[in-house]
Amino acid sequence: MKSRKCICAFLTAFFSLQMLNVTPLADEGMWPFNNVPKAKIKRRYGFDVTDAWLRKVQLASVRFNSGASGSFVSPDGLVLTNHHVASGAVQKLSTPVADYIKTGFYARTRAEELKAPDVELDVLRSIEDVTPRVNGAVKTDMTAPEASSARRAEIAAIEKASLAATKLRSEVVTLYSGGQYHLYRYKTYTDVRVVFAPEYDIAFFGGDPDNFTYPRYSLDIAFLRVYENGEPLKAENYLRWSASGVREDELVFLSGHHSSTARLNTVAHLEFTRDISLPFSIRELTRQRAALLQYGAQGEEQERRAREDLFGTENSLKRLRGRLGGLQNKLLISKKRRAEEALRRQISADSKRQKEYGETWQEIAGGREELKNRFVEISFLESTFANTTLFDFARTLVRLATENAKPNAERLPEYTEARRASLELNLFSAAPIYKDFERIKMAGALAHLRDELGAEHPLARKILAGKSPEARSEELTGGTQLQDVAYRKRLATGGVKVIEESVDPLIVLARSIEPDTRSGRRFYEPILNAERANYAKIARALYEVEGTKLYPDATFTLRLSYGTVKGYKEAGKRILPFTTFSGLYGRATQHADKHPYKLPGRWIERKSMLNLDTPLTFVNTNDSVGGCSGSPIINKNAEIVGVNFDGNIQSLVGHFIYDEEQNRAIAVDSRGIIEALTKLYGANRVADELTK
Repeated sequence: MKSRKCICAFLTAFFSLQMLNVTPLADEGMWPFNNVPKAKIKRRYGFDVTDAWLRKVQLASVRFNSGASGSFVSPDGLVLTNHHVASGAVQKLSTPVADYIKTGFYARTRAEELKAPDVELDVLRSIEDVTPRVNGAVKTDMTAPEASSARRAEIAAIEKASLAATKLRSEVVTLYSGGQYHLYRYKTYTDVRVVFAPEYDIAFFGGDPDNFTYPRYSLDIAFLRVYENGEPLKAENYLRWSASGVREDELVFLSGHHSSTARLNTVAHLEFTRDISLPFSIRELTRQRAALLQYGAQGEEQERRAREDLFGTENSLKRLRGRLGGLQNKLLISKKRRAEEALRRQISADSKRQKEYGETWQEIAGGREELKNRFVEISFLESTFANTTLFDFARTLVRLATENAKPNAERLPEYTEARRASLELNLFSAAPIYKDFERIKMAGALAHLRDELGAEHPLARKILAGKSPEARSEELTGGTQLQDVAYRKRLATGGVKVIEESVDPLIVLARSIEPDTRSGRRFYEPILNAERANYAKIARALYEVEGTKLYPDATFTLRLSYGTVKGYKEAGKRILPFTTFSGLYGRATQHADKHPYKLPGRWIERKSMLNLDTPLTFVNTNDSVGGCSGSPIINKNAEIVGVNFDGNIQSLVGHFIYDEEQNRAIAVDSRGIIEALTKLYGANRVADELTK
């Protein structure tokens, strides 16, 4: 594992170089499919990105409701993604006697493919600019809260009308922090079945020590299949498999759903993130990790139940610590400040621009200052028990009853009719819930609440009710019936009266703090709405300076990145772009084949069957952040050459800034996938489907 000292040393060297150049770098950008820089790609790489090429890639790309990506890779609805994307479903399908996370899973026939619980896949069908409609709902004499309500009502109306007219999931997406509003329409699939997933020990080979590092040796892949009307989906648009793979310096593209970035953020906003929000999130995740380890230590079955949550928590911790390390490096803030000051000088030189944009940065700083005092309290109100399924059900049911009593245009966005299907999929999930697991997670969350706010804080007193975190958790989880799907459905259909009369302890708790939550929203939403308006001004100012060179921050919508297969230098050493099966075995031997470097049995027993020179993973310069897990890496022919699964340690500051010299996305090589499927797993049915 990289030490904090090593990470900081890298950041210092990196930003020392970056101070020399503040203009956008060549391969930087995560571009909406209706704003791909075709001319720029043509000039640099001599490749014409045609509308037909983009349409094919768009319709072959899929979005997972868990916050990740994938792609269709056969005409029969076969989907390629990462093991760590599919592992939630694989874990839910596992039992104490059939632990598919540990042993892997392969359906030798389509009849054996297992329905993945709670999985939704979205395919983007169209994008429509609705900016004039959203902005047209705002009148010049409206106050900021009135303007926000008007926009929200118009967005709800647009989504509702689109859903009714097209039967497609319809989401109005805010781009450039309010500079544009685009309507994204998706075809949604809910019958998704697991076809193949390798053992956890090879999918996450190297564990947390090797996470966000390179060279990397992981077969982080999974295959699922989409069904429609009980039959495999006939996918008209899918990405063919490249038998020859990819070469160093070759142009490659990444089509994925980049989750979020903060590259437009002001210095004041970044300082707030550095000093307030990131440290809080890290403390919260650290507490969650401790609870998961405590539970997993109780036995083999408890370890199995906690494994997926622990993976996600440790992954998030490492990512956020990397971001914090970047923001704590003075050179990053200095670089951002210089760019900010340069833009402000350009604005101040023009009286019209100064009048329109001049106060923007001070207003954002003022809003962030207001948020400081209540940030921790509001964070608890919105996500106190974010890692406990039972309380999430309770809060959703309480809010659902309240929101259903309102006109659609006045509801919270996540409770509008256009978003109802996803909400119900999660609320009525039949996935197993283990009360003893929920109890320990909730006790950890309650202890975190007490320690952060203080035991005498009004919110802490209301939630803890004079009890210890452990006793209160036992009372809440022991007395609830929310683990029962039928019980949740009765509460959901009963309306406000049934919720108000419920004596279920978690419903009572959610009901008691809901007024506090609504009050918190009334406090912070005007601040954030004003902030979005100010960022929209900054985006417009940048348009005037940069033109179409500017791409919007990530929004978990489909984007296209481009780059090349390319190594990099770290501490004066050249890091080659490819790893091989031979390197994997060498890595295992280096660590005496001990966890997390222990290879599954079949990898030892069938080693002689492999061509050890086959590439296993490679790095590339595609601009990739969270949400891109499972994204296809494709060549100019729109053929699969790899599947994105991670980034190197240098990519962690990519949330705030991109560096073509060292920022790398890591992919499993298409050649390595076929080698493993055919020679180690006997999964010829899948390999043949990919390569026919």
